[in-house]
Amino acid sequence: MLLRNLDLDTLRTLVTTHDVGGFAQAADRLGRTPSAISLQMKRLQEELGTPLFRKQGRVLKLTEAGQTALGYARRMLALNDNLLQTMQGVTLAGTVRIGAPQDFSAVLPDVLRQFTALYPRTQVELRIEGSSPLIEALDKGQLDLALTVGFADRKDAVALGELPVLWIASRSFRVPDSPLPLAMLGPQCAFRKAAVQALEAAGIAYRIAATSPSLDGLWAALQGGLGVTARTAMQLPASLVAGKSLHRLPALQSFPVALHHGADIGATAGVDALHALIGMATQGVLAELNDSARPRIVRKA
Repeated sequence: MLLRNLDLDTLRTLVTTHDVGGFAQAADRLGRTPSAISLQMKRLQEELGTPLFRKQGRVLKLTEAGQTALGYARRMLALNDNLLQTMQGVTLAGTVRIGAPQDFSAVLPDVLRQFTALYPRTQVELRIEGSSPLIEALDKGQLDLALTVGFADRKDAVALGELPVLWIASRSFRVPDSPLPLAMLGPQCAFRKAAVQALEAAGIAYRIAATSPSLDGLWAALQGGLGVTARTAMQLPASLVAGKSLHRLPALQSFPVALHHGADIGATAGVDALHALIGMATQGVLAELNDSARPRIVRKA
C-alpha cells in the first residue's frame, strides 16, 4: 500500500479549528475564508478515509477518529516547529546577557551547554552577583535576563517557586552561651538580613564573626567552626549540616525565586530560549530543595 504525505498546513488548520471553536473562527485566525477552511478539512477526511467532524446542534464536534487525528497533528506540528527553531538557532548570531546569584551558579552549566548546542553563534555574557545589583543592572538595560531571590513582586518577574532558607553550621559546631557567632556575606545579602531579623525578633544576641564576598569563603568559615549562617542547601559541602531549626534557632521564611526579562521589546529568539531553559532548570532544583526527604538536611542538632 502506497502511503501519501499529509500536508502540515492542513494539519495546522485542523488544530486551529478545534482550538478556536469552528470553521468561521479558524478562517478569521488564519486569514482565509470559511469555505477554504471547510475544503481543507474535507480533503483531510478523504485522505484519512474517515469522518473527523460530526454536527451537534449547530456546532461541529470532533469524532473519535478526529480526536485521534488531532493528537497526531499536534505532535507532528511540534516536531516541525522544533526542527525549524533549532535550524534557525544554528545561524542566529547575537549576544544574550544573563545574571544569577551565587547560589544558582551550579544550575547554569547544563543550561548553557544546552543553549550553546541550539545557538552556537550566539554569545553569552554571564554575571554572577547578588539579586539587588542584578535588578539594578536589569533596570539599566545591562542585562537581558536576571534570576533573582526576593523580587517576585516586580511586573517583569516570572515566579519559579520558593527557596527554603536554612541555618547551616559545621557538624562539630556548638552554640556558645552568648552571643551567637554568625558567618555571613555582605550587609546587602537578603539571607543575612533575614537571619538578623529572626534573631532580633527572638531576642537572641549575635555577633558577626566572619564576613565573605563569596560562597567559597563562607563555607570555609563555617567548616572552621567560626559560626552559623542562614543560606540555602544549594552547593552545600558534605561537612556541613542544615536545618530549619538547627540548634533550636528560629525558623526562617522561604524566599520567592523569579526570572526577569529585560525591557528590550526586540529581544532575540535566543533570549526567549535561554529564558525557558533557565526557568525549567530552576524549577527542578527548587522542587528538590523543597523535598523534605533530602538526606543532607538535618532538622535538629
